Amino acid sequence: MTGFGAGWVMYLMLGLSVISVAVILERAWFFNSLRDDLSILAKDLRAALDDGLDAAKKRMQSSPSAEAAVVMAGLATYDKGPKAAEEAMEGAKALQRMKLEKRLVYLATLGNNAPFIGLFGTVIGVIGAFKALGTQANVPVAEAAAQALAPTEVMSSISEALVATAVGIFIAIPAVAANNYFLRATKRVLANTEALTRVLLSHMKADPTWDAGRTSTSSASSGRSKKSKKED
Repeated sequence: MTGFGAGWVMYLMLGLSVISVAVILERAWFFNSLRDDLSILAKDLRAALDDGLDAAKKRMQSSPSAEAAVVMAGLATYDKGPKAAEEAMEGAKALQRMKLEKRLVYLATLGNNAPFIGLFGTVIGVIGAFKALGTQANVPVAEAAAQALAPTEVMSSISEALVATAVGIFIAIPAVAANNYFLRATKRVLANTEALTRVLLSHMKADPTWDAGRTSTSSASSGRSKKSKKED
């Protein structure tokens, strides 16, 4: 392995960096495609809910955001009550989280391990340098004295060793920065999703239809209970 020098480690890190840049660009495009003004979306949702369920669905379908997709899951189960809508939106939010966090584990792994890969190349380069020095030690004294500079092979090995470490750090920095940015963007989207779902749930709980439904259910349960006691 050391006979190949640190060059192959450089090619490995080059390939990893290309994949890292591709992931960063893909994630940046994905998050940009979900952008929407949450304040306007929440305001429109409140107004649409007052106009009717169809108006609310139409407004949410027109938004490309993940927040709107989650609220759509609640609107789809609107007629089943607030509890069912809340459960549906929790499930939709979990699916959106998976989409938002997709491929971020690669950036985190590369950011944490690229310096160690570079250090591995450095170790190989240093081993090669010491090997070259050992070979130089076997050269006759007269011939060694004629050489005013260090062997080219030694200098090349040391250079590869230092460059490998630098490249590893160079690759890790943008990967870590991008991963942190996208994780923060994910948290922001999920927080906005929570806020928007509360708009729908508050509207549903304020709807007297659901209060009437709960009252009738409670009355029916009470009637059945009294009837069973009379039979006893």
